[in-house]
Amino acid sequence: MPPLVLASSSPYRRELLTRLRLPFAWCAPEINETARPDEDARALVRRLAEEKARALTSKYPQHLIIGSDQVALLDGQILGKPETHERAHAQLLAASGNSVTFLTGLALLDSQSNHCQTDCITFTVHFRQLSDAQITRYLEAEQPYDCAGSFKAEGLGVSLFRSTEGTDATSLIGLPLIRLVDMLHASGIDIP
Repeated sequence: MPPLVLASSSPYRRELLTRLRLPFAWCAPEINETARPDEDARALVRRLAEEKARALTSKYPQHLIIGSDQVALLDGQILGKPETHERAHAQLLAASGNSVTFLTGLALLDSQSNHCQTDCITFTVHFRQLSDAQITRYLEAEQPYDCAGSFKAEGLGVSLFRSTEGTDATSLIGLPLIRLVDMLHASGIDIP
């Protein structure tokens, strides 16, 4: 089995990948994540996932490299990582009673053959009606300022949801394991 590398500095993605019980290394790729003119969100996350994987090929020339990228969309607009309490509060207030769609790009690159599998997985979160007080209590409890959409689905953030919709809940956290297993199987890796 070729060694696996996760092209990410995200602790959330690393934790998810450990669920597959495969040894892997991780390395943060250096790429420009700016959207191209007229590039839709789906094309953006697929391209960035692949670029993250390809950015590590010289360092890992005989590996399977996993790249992933995610955006959250509310009313067709991309929600970035809030980084501050004020922006997180504004994002959650806008999401209150609405639906936010997460698009997660996934790439598995065989750096030896240069073959790359890519996909985009969609997952939608339908939010409860949230009061200012609920939003403030949540943000003080988890401080999800490094998370697109301003919540941690793997934690208390689930209390903000009315329901979810999609085929792979791990895509919401940033690494769609169900689709990744399909890609690994196609590359000859058996799990479990």
